[in-house]
Amino acid sequence: MGKYLKYTKNFYFVFTVLFILWMVLIDTNDIISQFTLRAKLSHLEDQKEFYLERKKKIQEEREELMSNYELLEKFARERYMMKKKTEDLYVVVEE
Repeated sequence: MGKYLKYTKNFYFVFTVLFILWMVLIDTNDIISQFTLRAKLSHLEDQKEFYLERKKKIQEEREELMSNYELLEKFARERYMMKKKTEDLYVVVEE
């Protein structure tokens, strides 16, 4: 026991221990914060990958729509309920 008490009287040992405790537990960039930030970064990278795939799919659909007039007309009629001047449009809503 006396062997360990000898180290506690040393200023450099005490300062080093307190510094390590400060950096690991108390500081704003402590270990717990680093783990949560790393988890958040991983989640955001997954979201980025999802949105990049979705963007690619939307661009492909857009190119297909712009190249085919019949498909564009079908899309406009179904999505935005557009119609020609001589047509009547009926929307059936199921309850």
